[in-house]
Amino acid sequence: MKLAERMQRIGVESAFDVLVRARALEAQGKNVIHLEIGEPDFPTPQHIIDAAKQALDEGWTHYGPTQGLPDLRAAIAENVSSTRGIKVGPQHVSVVPGGKPIIFFPMLALLEPGDEVIYPNPGFPIYESMIRFLGATPVAMPLEEKRGFSFDLNLFRDRLSPRTKMVILNSPQNPTGGAIPRQDLAEIAAMLCDRDVVVLSDEIYSRIHYGSEPPASITQFPGMLEKTIILDGFSKTYAMTGWRMGYGVMPEWLVDAVNKLMVNSNSCTASFTQRAGIAALRGPQDCVDRMVAEFRRRRDAICAGLNEIPGFRCPLPGGAFYAFANITGTGMNSKELADYLLYEGGVSCLDGGCFGEYGKGYIRFSYANSLENLMDAVARIKKLAPKWEPVAAR
Repeated sequence: MKLAERMQRIGVESAFDVLVRARALEAQGKNVIHLEIGEPDFPTPQHIIDAAKQALDEGWTHYGPTQGLPDLRAAIAENVSSTRGIKVGPQHVSVVPGGKPIIFFPMLALLEPGDEVIYPNPGFPIYESMIRFLGATPVAMPLEEKRGFSFDLNLFRDRLSPRTKMVILNSPQNPTGGAIPRQDLAEIAAMLCDRDVVVLSDEIYSRIHYGSEPPASITQFPGMLEKTIILDGFSKTYAMTGWRMGYGVMPEWLVDAVNKLMVNSNSCTASFTQRAGIAALRGPQDCVDRMVAEFRRRRDAICAGLNEIPGFRCPLPGGAFYAFANITGTGMNSKELADYLLYEGGVSCLDGGCFGEYGKGYIRFSYANSLENLMDAVARIKKLAPKWEPVAAR
């Protein structure tokens, strides 16, 4: 029995592969600092946990509506409307188990073989994986360090074609931490508003930003709300990765399609976790503010430390919790260096090439770890620098 041909086109997340290798080293007695997984290292806030416990006691342990509990969809609609300055209602919300279904389901509903999808590269690997799986054509948009890891708008214009069916945006972005400037989004919106194209706007890191103003959403520009899918969720903002709860905000006609795919795959998202989601959105937000403040402190420290290492150049990210360091000055390729740091230094990080062709020459460090461990990681890398220091000095 052979697997279907389409299984040859589906990819994986390399972070989990690296984590397996790091755990194997730990089993052999090696001390490893984990900077590979994109997961907040904070506990889920207590009031959210208490709401889940109460929901279990109250019997929220049965099937719920496929689209999500009405109270949670109302809370999401209120939150999205308030934070983005737009007007959406519960009818525009689909609650799903994690953020990835809001990548997969709309793509499955919209894309035909031969359709083109413009996506950020380096970028979250599941974008390209799903595009290829569905037989569509991925069109990479390089994210340029000199532009703060945003698009070259002239190149974006050139890569739009009559076959472009979807454009994926991610701001703040994984793996670079870059955010798309408001003016750039305005120009992208002007190029797309009259086209028959859908935008998937991955805003999962929208609350984790370091500027004075929150990142802009393309839904805020004329003509874009009715053709955009906002992907967001609870995993990053409220340290709820294991709760598996995300949501999409989209036009009603697309909600209907997502509902059909949900009922055929998951039936519904767990009811008691949805009750906890209401507490997350409507409860105190100081827990989020404290987490972001700590991430800022770590960001400043690790980027400063990496910039002291010969051959490394690490710009300050505008959001998320990743430092994306340019290591071309070391004379080593990024895969070779990432492996070297793991096996020789006990620092588990990700080759930027895991995120696409344009990520080669970079290494992603997740600073979702204690400041003490981050500084230990920098010290370990500095000790290994003599291997490439003569190259960096040239």
